[in-house]
Amino acid sequence: MAVTEPAAAAATEIPPQVPPQVPPLASRVPGAGGPGGSVVPEGILRRQAQRESAARTYARSLPIVPVRARGLTIEGADGRRYLDCLSGAGTLALGHNHPVVLEAIRGVLDSGAPLHVLDLATPVKDAFTTELFANLPPALAADARIQFCGPAGTDAVEAALKLVRTATGRSGLLAFTGAYHGMTAGALDASGGAPGVRVTRLPYPQDLRCPFGVGGPEGAELSARWTQNLLDDPKGGVPAPAGMIVEPVQGEGGVIPAPDGWLRRMREITAARGIPLIADEVQTGVGRTGAFWGVDHAGVVPDVMVLSKAIGGSLPLAVIVYRADLDVWAPGAHAGTFRGNQLAMAAGTATLAFVRENRLAERAAALGERMLAALRGLAGGHPCIGEVRGRGLMIGVELVDPDTGAAAPALAAAVRQECLDRGLIVELGGRHGTVVRLLPPLTLTDEQAAAVLDRLADAIPAAARRTH
Repeated sequence: MAVTEPAAAAATEIPPQVPPQVPPLASRVPGAGGPGGSVVPEGILRRQAQRESAARTYARSLPIVPVRARGLTIEGADGRRYLDCLSGAGTLALGHNHPVVLEAIRGVLDSGAPLHVLDLATPVKDAFTTELFANLPPALAADARIQFCGPAGTDAVEAALKLVRTATGRSGLLAFTGAYHGMTAGALDASGGAPGVRVTRLPYPQDLRCPFGVGGPEGAELSARWTQNLLDDPKGGVPAPAGMIVEPVQGEGGVIPAPDGWLRRMREITAARGIPLIADEVQTGVGRTGAFWGVDHAGVVPDVMVLSKAIGGSLPLAVIVYRADLDVWAPGAHAGTFRGNQLAMAAGTATLAFVRENRLAERAAALGERMLAALRGLAGGHPCIGEVRGRGLMIGVELVDPDTGAAAPALAAAVRQECLDRGLIVELGGRHGTVVRLLPPLTLTDEQAAAVLDRLADAIPAAARRTH
């Protein structure tokens, strides 16, 4: 499937990547070598199944053993190569082993700098914070504070919730249907699949499965009016909350972009009522959606931003950035042994700077629009595609029963497998696991985009035949 580029929209030139020098695997992995020093992936997969917990996820649907990777490409132990459109669930903004990331990591290692410093100040941390603040929405960066959290995004969500509860003296929380904010207790409470509801659920607008049955701007307006009415109704059963947390694009929820006007309404509603607005930018940040931050599309400045994934340049790092007047908690109120990850900060600085200097957010916006247009053209010939949606290089294809329009999880799983058989790694999301998600690196070339779309275009009808 061709991804044509208008003459006026020339692609950003991406410096070529240099393959990393990887010594033979058999010399580095005890027991991994087979005949001739090759790797036996079946044994590794068998031992993983025997030793690892039943909670493992990606390993179940992607039974491969990666041994090398560069850019978009992963090489498995069986010698097969795959185009990786999972990108560490959006972590790898520059793809695998980008030269600037490797150089930054080697620089720290070769310098003799300490690798573990708790929350002490270091030149590496100072450089990261300076680069991050240079890319924040200016109105927030002008008077912001940063809290380094444990290395996972879910810990940053916990920190954000703790912060607004401390600052406001309130405990309630506003969150949205379909949300995903992490796997720890507080983050799960705010996510759409929480088994016990301890937060107030608000309708997140969408077109295909609009909770009000209308979709479009009218559905978004009804969502905003519901939110406003619920907060102002003295009999609504919702006391003044400590904060509202929202994803500018719901990722695990099925790649559902928040309408810009609706997001501005949420900002107006919360600001007028003294409710801190928390933007969860864990997956949408660092150029992914075609702007540096997902909130930039709507021109919204949140009170708190939750950042992880791409900000660590492929290594674990999570922070929150927030308005200085919210900084009221006591020393040690939120801590973590590994909040001083020097390698991740160096890799993150290099990634943030590369995205900024090479205008990769703009590149993602242009290429993403062309990919969405190509996929919408594909949908015209395949009634099992219920909707194509996304923003930038955060793209979702929702699969449905062509006769009833109902969710089609078996079909989606079959598409994922057919993609893998063709050397394309994708994952699923959405309410019933029916949305095929594409999260390629921002360094994706036009030729690579065409290859991704061609493989997906082959996989969908093959899966439809298999499940019919």
